[in-house]
Amino acid sequence: MADTTHARDLATVPARVGRDRHRGLELLRATETSALSVGRWLGRGDKAGIRDAGQAVMEEALVGMPFDGRVVIGPETGSSNLAAGRRIGVGRDHVDLAIIPVDGVSLVSRGLSQALSIAAAAEPGGILSPPPVAYMHKIAVGPAAKGAVDIVDTPENNLRRIAFAMDVNVQDLTVVMLDRPRHQALLERVRALGARVALISDGDVGAAMMTAWPGSGVDVMIGAGGTQEAIVAACAMRCLGGELHCRPWVRHEEEAVAVRAAGYDPEQPITMEQLVPGRQVSIAVTGISGGGILRGVQYHNWWAETHSLVMRAQSGTVREIRTKHHVALPREGARRVS
Repeated sequence: MADTTHARDLATVPARVGRDRHRGLELLRATETSALSVGRWLGRGDKAGIRDAGQAVMEEALVGMPFDGRVVIGPETGSSNLAAGRRIGVGRDHVDLAIIPVDGVSLVSRGLSQALSIAAAAEPGGILSPPPVAYMHKIAVGPAAKGAVDIVDTPENNLRRIAFAMDVNVQDLTVVMLDRPRHQALLERVRALGARVALISDGDVGAAMMTAWPGSGVDVMIGAGGTQEAIVAACAMRCLGGELHCRPWVRHEEEAVAVRAAGYDPEQPITMEQLVPGRQVSIAVTGISGGGILRGVQYHNWWAETHSLVMRAQSGTVREIRTKHHVALPREGARRVS
């Protein structure tokens, strides 16, 4: 009886692992399609066109996916079919979805680097709905500094602990933050401590990922950014082995009441495991305009190339995928190279 049970348990493992892996690779089709479309808009200054192009093609790709997806995180403007609460897909495998067709619309509009297309999935309940605030205070680090951060502590103490965990001096750290007026005081405190600072105009999901990516040159991300982006970043950091701490940025009493009603304490940190408690988290990320982790879309004569990551939290698997897309060709071109 023991042998039979053991054999039955083993027989279920490949199917379970295969299904999780399939989610990430299926999501990759959606992020690649979005990146291929949005990449054509690089530097053209049309934010609305960029946003609409990314959402339209990602929706088209997700509609035919072999799962029954509930959108937990989706675009706040544009296609209602990708809005939070909607369902998408044609299969029976229930999943929660977090979708950002274009992380960094203004980056693409201005022809800047670091824009990404991102889609994540987890089992039902594995990705939580965002706290009812527009922004969260965030701090992200890679695996070497995991356990060293505390969002309710001072930036000075956090950076000292991170440096100690990484066995470097604070002056050796590179800290990335959004270039925003709200960060001016924080920026001066980080500078006063002697750490190196890299300012970015947008794209804090990618910035968080860079802290956990070897060779990116970024050690810490700190500052306030979008709440939805915090949850998507948590999906990625769960897979990369880094750490993300957040705290709601409550700007008035009405927000404080709403945050408490949603089950959060405005003064307490929120870990990435609280934001994304799922075990079967998968995420696909495709570069649009390139950056510290991924190259942007490259268009060639009758074909295009994308650079992506597909990651799973359950196994810690990270796949780096470069894809040549002849399907992106005009009809007559596709016939020429077939």
